Amino acid sequence: MRKYRLLSLLAVTGIILTGPVSAAVLKIATIAPEGSQWMEEHRRAASAIKERTEGRVVLKFYGGGVMGNYKKVLRKIRIGQLQGAAFSTSGLIERYPDIVLYGMPFVFRSQEEVDYVRSQFDGELIAGLREAGFVSFGFAGGGFANFMSGQPVRTHENLQGKKIWIPAGDANSFAAMEKMNLSPVVLPLSDVLTGLQTGLLDVIVTPPSAALLLQWYTKVKYISRLPVAYTMGLMAVDERAFGRLSEADQAVVAEVLTDTYERLDLINRLDNEEAQEALLANGLEIVDVSQDDVPYWRSVADEVNSRIWHERANNPQLYDRLMESLQVYRAGQTKRESVVDAGM
Repeated sequence: MRKYRLLSLLAVTGIILTGPVSAAVLKIATIAPEGSQWMEEHRRAASAIKERTEGRVVLKFYGGGVMGNYKKVLRKIRIGQLQGAAFSTSGLIERYPDIVLYGMPFVFRSQEEVDYVRSQFDGELIAGLREAGFVSFGFAGGGFANFMSGQPVRTHENLQGKKIWIPAGDANSFAAMEKMNLSPVVLPLSDVLTGLQTGLLDVIVTPPSAALLLQWYTKVKYISRLPVAYTMGLMAVDERAFGRLSEADQAVVAEVLTDTYERLDLINRLDNEEAQEALLANGLEIVDVSQDDVPYWRSVADEVNSRIWHERANNPQLYDRLMESLQVYRAGQTKRESVVDAGM
């Protein structure tokens, strides 16, 4: 009788009815170093998710690139050792080629153009990632990448014979640099600092925040004032792992991480401004690119971007639509400027 009374008491208190809850652990890799604001924001999100799911969902981050380059990370996701990662867009190109839509060289000329286009295409890219097997929660713009080098880069001739870094998987930039008779060197993000230290690289293309965060600035002296390509980061979680969460927990994770990436998108804009000031304070110099040379950069990039995109993209029309969108924006911008100049 005493045994049955104890079982009844346990059932009433819910101990037997509910049982112990085992947490779903999502292991997430990133190249961002510990202590960076990027990691702080992600860990803040992890705490909020754990609290709001009452411990049912735990995000565990592996920072500083300890899980290897993007190829190793993708393999570990495929076999279940990891459930996701915070990637640069080029890190996902082999799984979803269209993800580099915003990062093709010399597509954008201003942050305003980026904002205009993103309002139309972000949702489509996130849906494309889902079809490729990844759940994402939005993009965090990394700002415009510039040439950074040991010698000033003012014209394309200044790059002749120089070994210039191209992110692994970035076929557009590689083809554009080859078209200009340059010497592109393909490396993952995790190997760039070593490449600069050993002389494997002479020139990198990066936004100020990444150069500061990853210590690349210690091996260069000059920043060219020319927006080469727009950079972005995102978190991608394996759809199978995400699908094992309850619908309620999926909603919590999506809400918290979407808010996190909206916040990072704004933070990164300020970070790039502050990072550039920090680079200048550390002795780097800004050099102006010859405006006579800019049409050359853009003409080569336009030709290469269109050709590579139509050869490799899942959706060949996506690039054409983006360029049409930019034409509409620029035409409207020109009209607005004409009205202002006329004093109307």
